[in-house]
Amino acid sequence: MSAAFDPVRIGIVSVSDRASTGVYEDKGLPALEEWLQRALRNPIEFESRLIPDEQAGISAALIELVEAGCSLVLTTGGTGPAPRDVTPEATLAVAHKEMPGFGEQMRQISLRFVPTAILSRQMAVIRDKSLILNLPGQPKSIAETLEGLKNADGSQAVPGIFAAVPYCIDLIGGPYLETDDAVCKAFRPKSAIRAR
Repeated sequence: MSAAFDPVRIGIVSVSDRASTGVYEDKGLPALEEWLQRALRNPIEFESRLIPDEQAGISAALIELVEAGCSLVLTTGGTGPAPRDVTPEATLAVAHKEMPGFGEQMRQISLRFVPTAILSRQMAVIRDKSLILNLPGQPKSIAETLEGLKNADGSQAVPGIFAAVPYCIDLIGGPYLETDDAVCKAFRPKSAIRAR
C-alpha cells in the first residue's frame, strides 16, 4: 500500500445473538476484513463491532461508525425474514437516502446459487457522507456479493456490488477508493478517474 492512496476508515459490523455472546465464533468480521484488504489498495483503518440482533443497538452502532468518520460501513447478518432479523429495519431507521440497486444486485447474485435468495432483505443506504451496506451472513456469500461471479475464462459473468462502491463514495464526498482490478474492478465514468 502506498501513501499515494487516500486512507479510508471502514466500519464492519457482525450482527448475531449467538456470536456476540460467545456461543460460537464470529466469521463475518474476519471475512469482511480479509476481502476488503484484498480488494482495496488504500490504507484501511477498520472499526469493528460484534453485536446482538437488537434494532436499537444496531442503529446506534451505525450512527456511531458514521460519526467516527467511516465512509463505508458493512454489516453482515440479520437480513432474513426471521423475527430476530432486524438489520434492515435498523439501517432504514438511520438512512438519509435509500440505494435500492445494491439490494437488487445482491439478490441477483445469490439467486445463481439458491432460490431462497428472494428471502434476503439486504439493502444499502446513505447517511451523511457514508454508504452503509447490509451483506449476507455467510463468508462465501459475502465474497460473491462483493466481487461478483466470474466465468471459467476469468471474465465477469455477474458484476459484484463493490464495482459501484468507489464511485458512490466519490459522489457523497468520501475518499477516492482504489481497487485491485484482479479482485474487483471499480467502475467510474472517465471524467471521474483520477490520473496516476
